[in-house]
This record gives sequence, structure tokens and C-alpha cells, in this order.
Amino acid sequence: MHWIYLSIAILAEVAGSSALKQSDGFTRIGPAAIAIAAFVTSLFFLSLCLRVLPLGIAYAIWAGVGIILVSVIGVVVFRQTLDIPAMVGIALIVSGVIVINTLSDSTPH
Repeated sequence: MHWIYLSIAILAEVAGSSALKQSDGFTRIGPAAIAIAAFVTSLFFLSLCLRVLPLGIAYAIWAGVGIILVSVIGVVVFRQTLDIPAMVGIALIVSGVIVINTLSDSTPH
């Protein structure tokens, strides 16, 4: 169940970050409200997964997967570009998340 909680936390954080971009510096109330609600939801579900997962592992996965998803949304939805160093950095983050999930004894499987 902790992986489901972490997945919900990640998706909510990504939704919150996307809404934050659309809030135009909190000048648009609808997207700003969505961002706040999404971030609260994200932190709530992150706290639930921390009952089982170690903080450092959960946070690394939460942040790493969030960075990847937000980067994809930035490119697809907001038409932002990523240069080669950015893509290499994201690939390193993906590698780190894979290593944590497949090789680390710190995460319950």
C-alpha cells in the first residue's frame, strides 16, 4: 500500500506544480487553489508512505519521479525545451531511482 501512497503523492505534486505554473504567480485564483490542494494532498500521501519507507528513499523517489514527470509536462504542455545537459541530468535521476528500487536493501519490496 505504501507504493500506492507514494504514487498518489507524486502525481499530486506534479499536478500541483503544473497548476502553479498556470497560476501566473498566484494571480489566477483557480489554478492557485488547485496547486495548494494538490500540494496538501501530495504531502498527506507522502506522510502515509513514510510509515513504511525510509524518509531519504521515499523523498528521493518522490522528487526524482516528480522531476521527470514535470519535465515531460513542461515539454509537451508548456512547449519548453530541454538541452542536452538537462536531458543527461534527468537520465541520471532515472538511473538513481532504478538503482534505489532494484538494488537497495533500504526499500521494502
